[in-house]
Amino acid sequence: MHVLVLGSGQLARMMSLAGAPLNLDISAFDVNTQNVVHPLTQAVLGHGLEQAIAGADVITAEFEHIPHDVLAVCERSGKFLPSTDAIKAGGDRRLEKALLDNAGVRNAKYAVITNRAEFDAAIDDVGIPMVLKTALGGYDGKGQWRLKTPQDSDAIWADMAQALAASEHQAIVAEEFVPFDREVSLVGARGKDGEIAVYPLAENVHVNGVLSLSTAIDAPELQEQAKQMFTAVAESLNYVGVLALEFFDVQGTLLVNEIAPRVHNSGHWTQQGAETCQFENHLRAVCGLPLGSTKLVRETAMINILGEDTLPEALLAMEGCHIHWYGKDKRPGRKMGHINVTADYSGELQRKLCQLAAVLDPKAFPAVQAVAQQIKH
Repeated sequence: MHVLVLGSGQLARMMSLAGAPLNLDISAFDVNTQNVVHPLTQAVLGHGLEQAIAGADVITAEFEHIPHDVLAVCERSGKFLPSTDAIKAGGDRRLEKALLDNAGVRNAKYAVITNRAEFDAAIDDVGIPMVLKTALGGYDGKGQWRLKTPQDSDAIWADMAQALAASEHQAIVAEEFVPFDREVSLVGARGKDGEIAVYPLAENVHVNGVLSLSTAIDAPELQEQAKQMFTAVAESLNYVGVLALEFFDVQGTLLVNEIAPRVHNSGHWTQQGAETCQFENHLRAVCGLPLGSTKLVRETAMINILGEDTLPEALLAMEGCHIHWYGKDKRPGRKMGHINVTADYSGELQRKLCQLAAVLDPKAFPAVQAVAQQIKH
């Protein structure tokens, strides 16, 4: 079976690696160049979307910000999963919020802003402090502002007005600031037959708005909340594939912060920590195969490699340490790869994170350093 992935980055790469043992052939469509490429070697295999669709049995996506004309062509083929509506909701915070409301899933109070009058109304309705995010295009902390006092509103509006002017379809979503205890996420899959399988929750640490560290956790009450909300969202979309929900944990109550209609960075730990990784389960789902077990098989943490193209060789000698490079050119802040660290029990995992902190550059891996300091104290 041939699967065409819209997008040719690291997620398509990891899908290709996961699909090979199942005898699934994966190619990737670069939406910028219109080339069909091999997800691993980036060798050009063809050109043009129509040709790529003709040779595919299934079409899926590795990211949300796909031009709508590309999505429309894929939808007409009848081969695209999870659905174009799901992809659009993941790429537009207005649609995302409406989806969460319609599914009856808890999320932060919000308002949509397209002009100064709506901004002023949002200040009164949503309240200060508030977080403001572009509806389109923002990710990894980009396209976001935090309004802490009324005195800051004019300066922040000047920045937001520029963002609105840059695109006639742009808007700003204002959300109440949620004083959360921690951020967690749930990655799960829904098959064509409606079967749902979810992974254990991951606790996430962000640095400057970018995910730095994810650790699989055992939290039964939160797990049940998260699964219920995952099921509500997935079934409202008649979703097929892997879906991720990011949450705020507020004193034991979860609020959905964002959804991602695809395999997700906070699920990379499943490559070593779960019976079946998220990439294989996504392919299983969209190809109509039974879902694999999402059982945790070993304690695991994932560390993003940001803007670095080398690591100390000592990591290769460390038991339970697995490095995944993405084959990218080095650029400040760019996701270049990730490290999965595994252990037989939580205390051993903490010890290994301390070992990593001792050899990794503290400026490049601040979250690992912070966690190690917490463990020591």
